Amino acid sequence: MNFRIAYLRQPSTVLPTQKAINTVLFLICLSWTALLVGCSTSDVTTLGDWRTRSDLDGVSRSASVGFVIGNVAYIGTGTTSSNDLLKDFWAYDQSTNAWSQVSNFGGAARISAVGFALGNKGYVGTGVDANNNRLKDFWEFDQAANTWNQIADFGGTARRNAVAFAVNNKGYVGTGYDGNYLKDFWTYDPESGSWEKTTSFGGGKRLGAISFIINNIAYVGTGTNGAALTDWWAYDPAQDLWIEKGDFEDEETVARSYGVGFAIGSRGYVTAGDGSATVWQYNPDDDSWAEFGVFEGGTRLYALGFAMNGKGYITTGLSGTTTFDDLWEFDPTIAQDTDTY
Repeated sequence: MNFRIAYLRQPSTVLPTQKAINTVLFLICLSWTALLVGCSTSDVTTLGDWRTRSDLDGVSRSASVGFVIGNVAYIGTGTTSSNDLLKDFWAYDQSTNAWSQVSNFGGAARISAVGFALGNKGYVGTGVDANNNRLKDFWEFDQAANTWNQIADFGGTARRNAVAFAVNNKGYVGTGYDGNYLKDFWTYDPESGSWEKTTSFGGGKRLGAISFIINNIAYVGTGTNGAALTDWWAYDPAQDLWIEKGDFEDEETVARSYGVGFAIGSRGYVTAGDGSATVWQYNPDDDSWAEFGVFEGGTRLYALGFAMNGKGYITTGLSGTTTFDDLWEFDPTIAQDTDTY
């Protein structure tokens, strides 16, 4: 930046006073100081910091499934880098930052299943087994007894890479792939132990979508039907109604499949998948997206994301032929250290 000092025209015999010169120089210095302070401030105000936590005690994997009960996240199934399917299950205690093994999943080893929690019970079902058979069995995990019990089969067709969420003490499962892309949705009522078909997803058929819950409203979007999708929808379970939200601004925002999504408070977050490692924050109040730093674990497919007690987490996943067992914790209230990426 170039500065030029201009003086008022004076008679040729009159020179500017030293005081005037000092004043102009002071203003120049003040301008440079403001610029430097402004740059420094922008460098440290990118919120959303990540830190590593205790690695998963089990083997590294991708396409696993999980759910959260209280302060504990449960993670299991999936596949190793050698394509060995798994049925082990692990519990992560947020308060102690420690893992412990729980009872193996009750059904067959599988990948690309879905999971959700209702009260002190976890639920896992659908997916693909070692013989590439698509599945529709569903299992309930009793946290207190550390046991798995089979419940009624999923009400829709056997499928993989569906999406699931829980709201108002009911579980919801929909979309996915059964040989064709799907958009149907089903709800599970733990009191009756049965599935009931609900209104189909408002957008197009897809697999590999994401979902999260904010204020008892489910938000579902992204995924693929052969191309990465950008539409975004809200589901109101009280009305059994899907509401179209604004499309993403451009392909750089959150267009992706097999990504990770979770909600913290009144905001949702999306990253990873076959999109970039940029983290995007969704604000349902004005239906807008904003860049929120970078996931420091790097871009990966088939990762698992969840949130509890004001923190978000990402674990496992696949990059190339490498599977992961790392665990990353996200705090949206802390400024990200930009020197780490």
